[in-house]
Amino acid sequence: MTRSVLAVGAHPDDIELGCGGALAAHRAAGDAVTMLVVTGGQSGPGATAGRRAEAEAAACSLDCLLIWGNLVDCAVNADAATIALIERALEQTRADVVYVHAPDDSHQDHRAVAAATVSAARHVRRVLHYRSPSTTRFEPSVYVDIATHLDRKLDALSCHRSQVESSAMVDPEVVAASARHFGAQARVRYAEAFVPGRFVWDLAPLPVLPDDLVGAGDYLMTRTAA
Repeated sequence: MTRSVLAVGAHPDDIELGCGGALAAHRAAGDAVTMLVVTGGQSGPGATAGRRAEAEAAACSLDCLLIWGNLVDCAVNADAATIALIERALEQTRADVVYVHAPDDSHQDHRAVAAATVSAARHVRRVLHYRSPSTTRFEPSVYVDIATHLDRKLDALSCHRSQVESSAMVDPEVVAASARHFGAQARVRYAEAFVPGRFVWDLAPLPVLPDDLVGAGDYLMTRTAA
């Protein structure tokens, strides 16, 4: 069963840093993935037009759709307008999995986007908070194995050249080290970590296919993919 995924970030490159590997894993599983970037990153290094082009290249690298929120960097509030923006994206994508900033963060935009998303996604069954370099408290309990997707995460981040060249937080070695750290916690090689805001695990039995239609090996693969 495929899923529809919406990843929400306050600025260009936030999503790739926080959950780019998980998004690559979702795409590899056949899930539809959309990235909502709430602001144009007007206050960060690099021109706004350039950052827009970088984000579009990164989304293309991850094979994800991209939606622009067109709010102003460093002026985002968890108000009705921001909630409505995220609600429209949820309606458009019919997302049943949402990734967003962790709520405890030193950047006001990250905190506002996290709060607005929690309100907008109040009926979504899976809401997962990712870590940003400015996150202040983060105690993950959900992990996504990205051992086969770390290169795609790094490729997507490399598209944000204006940030890579000016910020140690986007240094590929730092990103890989973080993935290795969370991988050790998850008992895998590389992982991304998340704090669940809500996580509903559907344990309904999978349909049993007739033996004359599907072999035992194929059936096991079907169950795993679902």
